Amino acid sequence: MDLVKIRRDLHQIPEIGFQELKTQAYLLNTISQLPQERLEVVEWRTGIAVKVPGTNPTKRIGWRTDIDALPITEETGLPFQSVHPGFMHACGHDIHMAIALGLLQKLIDHPIEDDAVILFQPAEEGPGGALPFREWLKNDKPDFLPDVICALHIAPELPVRTVGTRPGLLFANTSELFIDLHGKGGHAAFPHLTEDMAIAAASLLLQLQTIVSRNVNPMDSAVLTIGKMSAGTVQNVIAEHARLEGTIRTLNSESMIHMKQRIEGFCQAVETAYNCRVSIDYGSGFLQVTNDEALAEKFLQYAGKAEGITAIRSEAAMTGEDFGYFTEQIPGLMFWAGVSSPHGLHHAKLEPDEEVLNFMPELIHSFFTEL
Repeated sequence: MDLVKIRRDLHQIPEIGFQELKTQAYLLNTISQLPQERLEVVEWRTGIAVKVPGTNPTKRIGWRTDIDALPITEETGLPFQSVHPGFMHACGHDIHMAIALGLLQKLIDHPIEDDAVILFQPAEEGPGGALPFREWLKNDKPDFLPDVICALHIAPELPVRTVGTRPGLLFANTSELFIDLHGKGGHAAFPHLTEDMAIAAASLLLQLQTIVSRNVNPMDSAVLTIGKMSAGTVQNVIAEHARLEGTIRTLNSESMIHMKQRIEGFCQAVETAYNCRVSIDYGSGFLQVTNDEALAEKFLQYAGKAEGITAIRSEAAMTGEDFGYFTEQIPGLMFWAGVSSPHGLHHAKLEPDEEVLNFMPELIHSFFTEL
């Protein structure tokens, strides 16, 4: 199996969440070329689950890969860059998929004792595929639901052949935030006859920035960022509508609940103060990723002894990942895999080092034999 070619093929056809039709078809075609007597394949929406029976199974080990892309216009200039204008595998899911296929072939060619399941999950970037995929497995395909589950994410800032993780909390709780303010527009020369939503939004934005500094325990960590603010239509018309768009990140679920309560309180106050209507949409959000402590320690020790591999203990990050819906109910492990890119995740010039494809499937396969 030529993993570099596979990765480049997939890189050219990026698709966003639950629209990964070409991606699913490509994956299914690749899987169909493997020995089918060693496989059981089921489809879920645009995702796929593949089971490989073990030689003497006592449990079911899962590997999850994400398959969706981002609405980003690629700027790498690579000969195999995206052929879908406005979309790109800017988070490395093309690398993730190629590694998963390489692992699948390893499991077929060199069976392990336990059953193995490879989950090709859609919609990680949004609106979130992990939770509904997990529930479908539990309710409709329990023979495919892992007893333990692992995954990786590329790390552009780490050198290739470096892996990193930590026991316990790895990634934060996340939530999108969209706030719409509706007032009364009018002529710029008669502000007293209007309810100016540009002013209301500006006031609300400043109030929101006090939440972390004044309502979150200083010993905890949280982020509330407003990344986009829009209001009005033209310079001489007072804005009837304004919109704030942002994100919330916390390291525990209680802080997320508390921050949302404070946001709602400020919005109610703005409604009263500026005689307007305010609506809130939290969009999609992900649960924190918490590694099983024993599993993470075992991986760090195992990878640290592997030839040519450097294993490091990572810090917890405010990164969001819907893999947390698997680790919520299944002992799990996620780790970073270095790919030596000068540009980071979600960057239009992300260019992972494909060397990671040459050794990662073997590393994961050999680790599975130790579980």
